[in-house]
Amino acid sequence: MTAFAFFRLPKESKCTLIVQRNREPENISAFRNLNGKAGFVIAPFDISEFTPLLLIHPEERRVYNAFSYIEKEIVEELEECALCNNSDEGTDSAAENERTRYGIDFNNFHSQLVQGGFRKIVLARKSKVLGDTSHLLEMFKRACEDYPRMYISLFSTRISGTWLIATPELLLEETDDLWKTIALAGTMKLDINMMSRESNDTDSGIMSSSEILWSDKNIQEQRIVATYLTECLKNFSDEIIESGPKTTRAGNLIHLRSDFSFSLKKKSVLGDLIEAIHPTPAVCGLPKDISKSFIIHNENFSRKYYSGFCGPLMSDEGTHLFVSLRCMQVIKDGFLLYAGGGLLSDSIEQQEWEETEAKLETMRKIISC
Repeated sequence: MTAFAFFRLPKESKCTLIVQRNREPENISAFRNLNGKAGFVIAPFDISEFTPLLLIHPEERRVYNAFSYIEKEIVEELEECALCNNSDEGTDSAAENERTRYGIDFNNFHSQLVQGGFRKIVLARKSKVLGDTSHLLEMFKRACEDYPRMYISLFSTRISGTWLIATPELLLEETDDLWKTIALAGTMKLDINMMSRESNDTDSGIMSSSEILWSDKNIQEQRIVATYLTECLKNFSDEIIESGPKTTRAGNLIHLRSDFSFSLKKKSVLGDLIEAIHPTPAVCGLPKDISKSFIIHNENFSRKYYSGFCGPLMSDEGTHLFVSLRCMQVIKDGFLLYAGGGLLSDSIEQQEWEETEAKLETMRKIISC
């Protein structure tokens, strides 16, 4: 076995395993080259020699409706594959050093915002957690149980390494010939008073937002993403419907979300659409190219596959691509957790740090159980 991907779509009980045994995943040079392709996509924030765009071509597919019944030999084979693919990357795990590095990056990024270099830019960080990496399938199962409304994925290849993801953010999905995406931005921690406002439709995660007060910063941040998506989609669809924003729950956090549905003029240009929208301002910034370059050259680490996307593309499962947020990379002696947040000119460092801490809890909870 050279590569596998185990995933569960939001609000579903079945989990799908795809395996590639005899070849390495396909290495693709550009997002537009996904046109006409099918398989399981593993996309980085930025395509490079060290973080290529990968496509797993399934040679074996299994669907599990009851996760507890996965065959013991399959579990052992998957975990052996992941162990071989795990990175030996090290990093200073001292919390004070993480905080210091974040402060340096924040000042650098924020000064560019104040000077008018960007309208918005996303600053990310990583955090190392030491731990036992030998029970990844149990962690995947735990994520499925704890986050029923999120997209859960565990994938492993020699090039990407092994990653576990529990993300609330849809990038692109097809349902009955209608395509969907969302603009998800703005973040607050969920408190006990907010929980009483959750919709009776428990599957949706939508909350009654009439009494939830969002700051101007959060509202503006989400509007930037929604406007960006509208402008991108106009080049590929003549029929775009936007609804929202609404307040939606994702684990211990709430976000503002606008939903977009649209018809795609030609499915053959799906790769072009992906190249146009990724990375969105929810993970990058505006202007897109300038902020992306600044992130690549100034964040104190490489994002790799964090804030990229993954999921089935034009496969037996259809197309369901999700942004790789609330994720962690498995390394030899533990896990590298990733989180980020959107900065505007009026952002405050301590508040932004606390937002990343809240986002990291999604994965910390999975590790600590």
